[in-house]
Amino acid sequence: MRLTILGGGGFRVPLVYRALLADRGEGRVARVVLHDVDADRLSAIGRVLAEQAAGVAGAPAVTVTTDLDEALRGADFVFSAIRVGGLAGRAADERVALAEGVLGQETVGAGGIAYGLRTVPVAVDVARRVARLAPDAWVINFTNPAGLVTEAMSRVLGDRVIGICDSPVGLGRRVARVLGADPAQAWVDYAGLNHLGWLRGLRVGGRDLLPRLLADEAALGSFEEGRLFGAGWLRSLGAIPNEYLHYYYANRETVRAYREAERTRGAYLRDQQAGFYAAAARPEVRALDAWRRTLAEREATYMAANRAAAGDTGGRAEEDLEPGGYEQVALALMRAVARDERATLILNVRNRSALPGLDADAVVEVPCLVDANGAHPVSVAPLPYHAVGLVAAVKAVEREVLAAAESGSRETAVKAFALHPLVDSVAVARRLLDAYRAEHPGLAYLV
Repeated sequence: MRLTILGGGGFRVPLVYRALLADRGEGRVARVVLHDVDADRLSAIGRVLAEQAAGVAGAPAVTVTTDLDEALRGADFVFSAIRVGGLAGRAADERVALAEGVLGQETVGAGGIAYGLRTVPVAVDVARRVARLAPDAWVINFTNPAGLVTEAMSRVLGDRVIGICDSPVGLGRRVARVLGADPAQAWVDYAGLNHLGWLRGLRVGGRDLLPRLLADEAALGSFEEGRLFGAGWLRSLGAIPNEYLHYYYANRETVRAYREAERTRGAYLRDQQAGFYAAAARPEVRALDAWRRTLAEREATYMAANRAAAGDTGGRAEEDLEPGGYEQVALALMRAVARDERATLILNVRNRSALPGLDADAVVEVPCLVDANGAHPVSVAPLPYHAVGLVAAVKAVEREVLAAAESGSRETAVKAFALHPLVDSVAVARRLLDAYRAEHPGLAYLV
C-alpha cells in the first residue's frame, strides 16, 4: 500500500512512521510519500525517518515532494496533517485573541475560528484533488480543527474522509488504567464533537466501571483530567470531560493564565521547533536524537497553562508523557479498511443518526465500527441538556465558518466569531476579524 502524508515535514510525522515500522501484518504500507510546501522541513524529517529505518528489514520506502498532485497520484491512503500558516500563524491567532481578552487556542474559541477560516479553503482544494487524482483513496484527517475540517472535506469526499484525534484515546486509556482495566478490552462510551466530548462510561464485560471511579476521591485525583477539573466537578457532571472542555469550564482562569504566561503555547512550539529543524539540518547532528529530545519537552509542557490555572503545579505524571496515540489510531484505521480487520475506534465521521440532536451530515466524534467499507458510527445515548446546548452552539459556529469559507462573506465570518460561547460579543467579533485579516494574507478572501 502507498500512504501519502500531507504536512510531511511536520514534527509528528516520525510518530506515524514509527507505528508503520512496527506493523508486520500482510498488506502493510510499503511506500510513504511525504508532501510539504517547505522543502527544508521535508529534508529534516526525511533524515529522522531514515535514522528510524536504519537496520529495520522491510521498512517502508520514503520519498519526498513539494508537488501536491504528484504526492496524491496512486495513493491508497492520504493522511492530512497540514498547518496553514504554520506555527507562526498559531502564535498570531493566540496573540490577537488574548489582546481582546478572549481565548486564542488553535481549535477552541477565536483562535480555532481563525484557523478554520484559513484552513477550510485549502482542505477543500485537497479534497477535490483527491477526488480527481486518487478517487479510491481514503483520507484520514488530523488537520485541526479536526471536526470542522473533516466536515468540510466530507462535502466533497463523503464517507471516504475520516477524522482522527488522540484526545479520546488518551482519556480512555487513563480512565481504564486508574480502574485497573485493559483499555483494549473496554468499551468507552464517549460522545460529542472533536475537542468537545465526554466519557460517560467505561464498560468491561458489560459492567460500567465509571461510577466506581466517580465515588473514589483518591482515584479521581490520580490522573490528569481529575486534577484538571477537580473531583467535585466530575461527580457533578457524572462524566469525565475531554481535556479541552477546561477552556469552557474554567475560561476566565485559563485566559488569565495564558495572558500571564511568558509565552503562549503556539509561540513556545514555534520557537522550540525552529530550534529542532535548525539542528536537524546540521550534518553532525543525529536528527532522531534531536527529535526525541524535542518531543519529550513538548509532551512535558502540554496544557501547562491549564494545569497552572487549576492549581496543578506538580507536572505531568511519567505515564502520561507518551504522546496520545493518534498514530496508533491511524494505523488501526488503515488496517481495518485495507485488510477488513474490524476495529472499534472513536472517530470523527458524519453523524447519520448516531448522536441525537444533530443532523445527518454533521461530523461528530463517537465510537465507530470500522471494516473494509469504512467507519460506521454507533448510536449513542443522548447527551444531557448542558452538553447538548454547548455542542449545538459550537456546531452552529462551525457551520458559519464553512459558509464563510464558501461564500467569502466577511459578515458571515463575523457571525461565526460572535456566536461562539467564548466570544459572545458582536463588537469583539468584528475587531477580531479585522485583526486576523491584518495578520493573515490568506484571509483576504473575506470581503
